[in-house]
Amino acid sequence: MENEKKQIIGISGSLIVDEGGMFPGYERAYVNDDYVQSVVRAGGVPYIIPLVYDEEIIRMQLENIDALILSGGHDANPLLWGEEPSQKLGAILPKRDTFDTTLYKIAIELKKPILGICRGEQIINVAEGGTIHQDLSLIDGCYIKHNQGHLSNIPTHTVNIVKGTKLYDILGEKVITNSFHHLAVKDVAPGFIVSATSNDGVIEAIEKDGDHFVVGVQFHPEMMTKDYPTMSKLFENLIEESKK
Repeated sequence: MENEKKQIIGISGSLIVDEGGMFPGYERAYVNDDYVQSVVRAGGVPYIIPLVYDEEIIRMQLENIDALILSGGHDANPLLWGEEPSQKLGAILPKRDTFDTTLYKIAIELKKPILGICRGEQIINVAEGGTIHQDLSLIDGCYIKHNQGHLSNIPTHTVNIVKGTKLYDILGEKVITNSFHHLAVKDVAPGFIVSATSNDGVIEAIEKDGDHFVVGVQFHPEMMTKDYPTMSKLFENLIEESKK
């Protein structure tokens, strides 16, 4: 019996720069392994999409996948949404911003399903004309610890999901998530809605209005799928959407 064809899920890569060893300053292409293993658990074939700087090649990268995960990482550059950098901004990588934004825009054009995680959610919002809080301390009423420390797979705070959204259909009305961020969505991009918030009002998820599956979450489900199968539903759903 012939094996059923599995969907190819592209995961946007990043660069890590060696700080010591034989090649200080040497750039390496990488993505955290949790993304890769979460796609496998959900029944997909993971491909890491490395940073390149040629739009034609980026288009070809996207033509070879069935769905896109925009992964987490560096702070987005505030110049992207017309702000100067706050003193609380962390490390940026402008060439990654350019790559991720191009990747996203072509994926939209090709109607690929998209899941943005942490930075990925923020890139979606900025690429579509939204803005970002450069630090949680700049948000009125924010009191929850949104950067929990080193236990990557431990759920630490509540996320309330809006009824009638794609995310509600996937995860239900409430989840307890992990949390590793100090930026957060501020003004939601036109054509997008808020689909989840924490109890202090911080935006935890956004999604594109309409049928095209474009969902961004502020938490890190890829770190939780091994121990909390509920979080696998996000990846399973992305795969199902890619079959349509």
